[in-house]
This record gives sequence, structure tokens and C-alpha cells, in this order.
Amino acid sequence: VYKMRDIIIIGGGASGLVAAIYASKSGKKVTILEKNKTCGKKILITGNGKCNYYNEDQSLSHYHSNNREILGSILTKENLEEIKQLFTALGIIPRIKDGYYYPYSNQATSIQTALIKQCELNNVEILTETEVLNLTRENNTYKIDTNNGVYKSHKVILSTGSFACPKTGSDGLGYKLLNNLGHDLITPLPALVQLKANTNYLKEWHGIRCDVSVSLLENNQEISTQIGEIQLTDYGVSGICIFCLSGRAARGLHKNKQVQISINFLHPFNIKTKEEFVTWMNNRNNIVKNRTISDLLDGLLNYKLINLILKLSKIDRNSYWHNLSDKEKYLLGNNLTNFILDIIGTNSFEQAQTVTGGIPLTEINPNTMESIYNKGIFITGELLDIDGDCGGYNLTNAWITGYLAGTGASND
Repeated sequence: VYKMRDIIIIGGGASGLVAAIYASKSGKKVTILEKNKTCGKKILITGNGKCNYYNEDQSLSHYHSNNREILGSILTKENLEEIKQLFTALGIIPRIKDGYYYPYSNQATSIQTALIKQCELNNVEILTETEVLNLTRENNTYKIDTNNGVYKSHKVILSTGSFACPKTGSDGLGYKLLNNLGHDLITPLPALVQLKANTNYLKEWHGIRCDVSVSLLENNQEISTQIGEIQLTDYGVSGICIFCLSGRAARGLHKNKQVQISINFLHPFNIKTKEEFVTWMNNRNNIVKNRTISDLLDGLLNYKLINLILKLSKIDRNSYWHNLSDKEKYLLGNNLTNFILDIIGTNSFEQAQTVTGGIPLTEINPNTMESIYNKGIFITGELLDIDGDCGGYNLTNAWITGYLAGTGASND
């Protein structure tokens, strides 16, 4: 005995809910199979519980994929406009801060509730606590075995999420189901996650926050630079700009490349090189008289950080600037403007907000998200080889791919 549906969506997260809204617009019988007690669980933890659901700056440089050309044909102006209109129609009034969109309530539940409510109004059947065990193809029909019986449909949208944030129910099921249907997988690795280093001074800088510019280096080649606050920790580094570099770092390490980050602690003072530092310090030493080197640096950076960098530069904190050799001055300048940290890994999927990697974009139709191998199978969100920076980009990917899949599946 099985239950036939027009369109079945596996996973009721961000992309699944949007897919359901669009798939049901045509009056089709749409069913969401969700293993949690409620849909949209991961939405609740985005943006620290405030849900940063969109960003004004939609430059493609904020998104990463192994197939950038196809990425551009998914994240089009028209599709972005469609998503903005969707949230207006759902009744979400944005609170826009530095281009970041939040619901005006500053509560992620506003987004979750609005999406579920629209699904209910569109007569979408939402079956919670329904765990998918298997997905098989029988001619042009798909059979879905669950803990609550068997379902069949000609159209199935996979919106199961990735391995990231397993506490919200993401366990990588979609990768397995798609693998069984003949899809390849670019190894998913943690992204938007902390980076781990292996040096003996990490305990000394633990707990320090500072505004910096930070660059990712791969085999000594600069790959990308971010500006913002970083947190120095006892395992390595954290903070939004580290998160934005982490996916690329994970991919480099996976390919056995040497991965390092270079930190410029003096970025707020517009000092970019050791030479500029020496010039700046000569000037400061002339103005602020009779001060030790640590006095001159005090007030610029956290004193624990100053002490550590002086120690690593082998300079006595009580010495005077004019007594330092040129070599010592340039070494100190280098450690302040180009501090190199060897990266040995990332934190785990448990801490990661998303993944880098997934189903290659070459294996879907970018206009409908339909599989090129399996007619009637559509793929959305984090399952795809698309990841974004912090700032609402991963949710934007979920909304757009959900919209395209839902619309694609509802067209006969």
C-alpha cells in the first residue's frame, strides 16, 4: 500500500518550504516529509536567532562553487527580485542594517512562521516526524520509504540540507539518496566555521578580539582577503571574516595544499607594510617622548597581544625604540602587519554553519534545479555545490533554488 502525491518534498527547511510554496501555486497536491517535530528548525539559529535572510550586496563574489558560470545563471537579478517580492508577500518587513536584512521583529521565528503559514494556506500537506529511509526509481515514478509508510510521486524535490549543524537534523541523507541515483559528489567540507592552528602560544592570546585585515594563503599565494573583527582562541581563530575564508581553507587542506592566514593587526591605522610601520613608529616616538616600546604600542592593541608579539619578535618590552636595530624594527613591523599562522584544519560539522562542496552544478538544469540524470528529481539548497559568505547568502541560495525547483516541479 502506498500514497500517491503530485509533488513530494524531502526536508522542510528553508529551501523545502519555499519550494512547497511555489510548487503548490498551481493547485498541485504537495507533501513535505520532515523528520523533525517542526519545519524550519535551522532557520531559528541563523543570524544569532535574528535570521539575516537577505543582503543588498548580491555580488557573485560572495558565493563559492566549482562551477561559477552556472552559479551566475542561478543567482540572476530576476531571481533575486522574485525572492524580495516573496518576503513582501509573506508580510515580512525588513530591518536593514548595513545592507543586511532581518525581519523587523529581530526574531527568526517570524520567517519560520510566515513560510509555514503560507504553505498551510496553499494546502501543502506537512508530515513531521517522518523520516525518509530510502528513495528508489521505478520507471518514471519514485518510491519513498519512510517510517510512516510508502509514498510515490513522479516529482521529488530533495531539500535535506548538508552535514552542517547536525543538531538541527542535517545528516547528509540527501547526498546518499542522490548518490544512489547516479549523482557525483564534490566532498562536502565544513564552511562558515572556525580555523584551527597548531602553535604553542595560542593559550596566551585566547580571548582577544581585534579589528584586522586577514588574508588566506594557499601555497604562499594570496587567495582572498577579509576585513573585520577576529577572535583569537586557544585552538586558532574565529570571527566572521575567518568564517568567510574557512570554506576555501578547508578545500585547500583537502587538496593537501599548505594553508596559512596572514593577519594585519594594524589595519585600522592604515599601516599595510613593515616599512610603513617603521615610518609611523619613528613619527610616534618623536611625538610621544621617553616611552618604552610597550608604552608606544599600548592603547593600539590588547596588551596581551603586544606582549606576545614582542616576545615572538625577541624584543624586551622595556626597551626603547631608538635602541632597536633596523632588523628588530622591521621584524616587529612584519609580525604586526603580516602575522603568519599555519592552519591545520577547521572545526567540525557540528560547529559549521554550512558546507563547501555538494552535488556539482553541472548535474542540474540551472533554470529548474532538475537532475540531468533523473527526470522528476529536483535538488535545492545546501545539497548543491554552492556556499556563501556570512551575511544572508546561504539563505538566499536556499530561497532561490527552492523557488526554481518548486516552479520547475509544478510545470508538466
